[in-house]
Amino acid sequence: MLTNDTITSLAQQLYQARKQRTQLRHFSTQHPGMTVEDGYAIQREWVKLEQADGRTIKGRKIGLTSRAMQQASQITEPDYAPLMDDMFFDAGGDIPFERFIAPRVEVELAFILGKPLKGPGVTLFDVLSATDYVVPAIEIIDARIEQFDRDTRAMRKVFDTISDFAANAGIVLGGRPVKPLDVDLRWVGALLHKNGVIEETGLAAAVLNHPATGVAWLANKIAPHGEQLNAGDVVLAGSFTRPVAAVQGDNFHGDYGPLGSVSFRFV
Repeated sequence: MLTNDTITSLAQQLYQARKQRTQLRHFSTQHPGMTVEDGYAIQREWVKLEQADGRTIKGRKIGLTSRAMQQASQITEPDYAPLMDDMFFDAGGDIPFERFIAPRVEVELAFILGKPLKGPGVTLFDVLSATDYVVPAIEIIDARIEQFDRDTRAMRKVFDTISDFAANAGIVLGGRPVKPLDVDLRWVGALLHKNGVIEETGLAAAVLNHPATGVAWLANKIAPHGEQLNAGDVVLAGSFTRPVAAVQGDNFHGDYGPLGSVSFRFV
């Protein structure tokens, strides 16, 4: 476990890295005894710094929801992080590439809550009951902590990713809002186009067999910290494709069939 002073220092480094768009080296290498709990403690301290700047939390994201990603990260459960208000971008618009360091793009479903969800004991059915509507979303992930060490090329650990807001950096909502019981969410599919070429396809069932399962897991996971999901929160349920790398000038288009589409361009 890390000391409080170390946790505060690492959070300040991440806060500055996001502002200055610079990458940090792996915390897990500098601090071999680092734990998952340390990662979340750093994340919470970083949130305080953002809130001191006037930023607000508009929801949460859930990451590492697919079995393949969990195996690659050597963990057995997802991770999570807050969605800050300045991470939201309008669909169909231009997004400044300079806001990011090494952005990648994923397709997801977003749950917009109409009622609060407070664990423990929250179930998938509680999530469906509390959700006002579900919309297609594209998440822009980024790495304030290097994905691969600049010298050894070793991949970062899950502790690093958790510290780094679970890699979240931007959210684009769009498409057609649907009531959660009006469609079988497990069978919602998506095609992710980059510059007119389909790069990834997937089904929402890849997210823990049902995307609402992750929202229930999150409500229960944050409960011991005295936290809950609130009415109005946007919850990104997890990607059901691999991330696609982006460069300046790239156009992205997520096609979710009957749920519509989400598009944007990096400029």
